[in-house]
Amino acid sequence: MGENNPKPHASKVWTTLITNTAYLSGLLTLEYSLRRVGSKYPLVVLYTDSFPAEGHKALDSRNILKRHVPYLLPSVPKYYTNDVRFYDCWSKLTPFSLVEYDRVVQLDSDMLVLQNMDELMDIDLDTPEMAGNGNRVFAASHACTCNPLHKPHYPTDWVPANCAYSTQHDNPDVAQTTGASPIAGLGIPNGGLQVVSPAQAIYDKILGQLATSTTSSYDFADQSLLGDLFYGRWVALPYIYNALKTLRWEGVHDTIWRDENVKNVHYILSPKPWDESGPSKDPSHAWWTSLNEKRLSEEQETGVRDQF
Repeated sequence: MGENNPKPHASKVWTTLITNTAYLSGLLTLEYSLRRVGSKYPLVVLYTDSFPAEGHKALDSRNILKRHVPYLLPSVPKYYTNDVRFYDCWSKLTPFSLVEYDRVVQLDSDMLVLQNMDELMDIDLDTPEMAGNGNRVFAASHACTCNPLHKPHYPTDWVPANCAYSTQHDNPDVAQTTGASPIAGLGIPNGGLQVVSPAQAIYDKILGQLATSTTSSYDFADQSLLGDLFYGRWVALPYIYNALKTLRWEGVHDTIWRDENVKNVHYILSPKPWDESGPSKDPSHAWWTSLNEKRLSEEQETGVRDQF
């Protein structure tokens, strides 16, 4: 159940965090989708102490690389009674510490890669020597701050007028290739995809922030921290690299959404595609279901038959 790190020459990798088996089916289909689009780079699973033996067995039987990471939490507790998933999200900051790699692209396990996006491995970011003091510390797509489900516990300023994507409605063609300014809207990145050039100095800044009381105001864990600590000093990617499924909904940001341009769809919120027992109300879930069926069929042919 130990680590099976990638070969030394793998200087650029995809990573994804897992703490339990709730997202394991999503992770396996994410890894499969990366291979299906012909990515040159391996996926390394970042697991914490809580990840169980059956999860390790599932990864090992599929020869998926893995690496242990610490479970991060802020020194001052932040309670996520309405969104317990955010407790795990702090650990998505660990890729900044993976200095054995030149480039890490962190992906959430509830994503599905539809088109090759290896170009993220080569976009221009600050060098590690800049220690997080430059203007291109990391790259990410914006968070959507529209709160389309009108969740009452979300911040009151999470409204369409304050959403970075709303600023792109007048020019949807540009939105396919260019992200809004990192300070557009509320200036918050979505933590689902982070392009990182690991550096101990940056990670130390993050750990330092986790040790302050400021974290008690971070409603969205890792992405709140990144948006605050490096406000305006990150590269804003177009939505296509972290296409939140809600952007496609009528009246949200369907004005800019183009199915044919999306490279990576993000199945935020519940239910997840793998938790549904029948046809989904969200058409985008069918994309995941279709590819997952292909994965399961291929795995059965190679003798991999488990509940994931």
